[in-house]
Amino acid sequence: MAKNTKNRKAALAKVDLNKEYSLIDAAEVVKEITFTKFDASVDIDVRLGVDPRKADQMVRGIATLPHGTGKTVRVLVLCTPDKEQEAKDAGADYVGLDEYIQKIEKGWTDVDVIITMPSVMAKVGRLGRILGPRNLMPNPKSGTVTPDVARAVKEVKAGKIDFKVDKTGIIHTSIGKVSFSPDKLAENASEVISTLNRLKPSSAKGTYIRSITLSSTMSPAVPVDPSLTSAK
Repeated sequence: MAKNTKNRKAALAKVDLNKEYSLIDAAEVVKEITFTKFDASVDIDVRLGVDPRKADQMVRGIATLPHGTGKTVRVLVLCTPDKEQEAKDAGADYVGLDEYIQKIEKGWTDVDVIITMPSVMAKVGRLGRILGPRNLMPNPKSGTVTPDVARAVKEVKAGKIDFKVDKTGIIHTSIGKVSFSPDKLAENASEVISTLNRLKPSSAKGTYIRSITLSSTMSPAVPVDPSLTSAK
């Protein structure tokens, strides 16, 4: 515990929490203040000026990070037999239908993304109470319910992410690893922010993007100036 406290103090000494950085500068600071022995994830948190309780202000979207997430994404495809080989060839880690539905009903959720087809959603739908709380339930809006399962698998493996505003109005998602260069982290973050700007609800009033921070696993959050959110 003492070592963690010492590292945190060292990290806090290197970041000015009263300053708002550009994306590239924030990425550089995050790399400098990360003391984990493993390749920590880098996350972006964006506080939006929306009321998630209102259906017309629920912000949800998809972004394809230009440099991927740096994570090995485990993909399960629930599909009909005629689509199984396509899904396997595209890189899916698990492919099937009834046997995996039964495994999930028994508590197995050892995957990161589940992709399925519209024609089998009647079967998959009953898994909502298990998959919903884990943010694994396939959804047409996120591109995980589609007749073209092979394409969906390739997009997810290439760095496609799905994000949704939480009940406090914050978008939280991973944008890479500490091992990424600052410019790659900044470009990934810029893609998320650009996507959020395109998704601004017409009914949202006032300042839309209220605050942005970058952080890594166990590091302090580094404030970002919303007006300096290009990857430069």
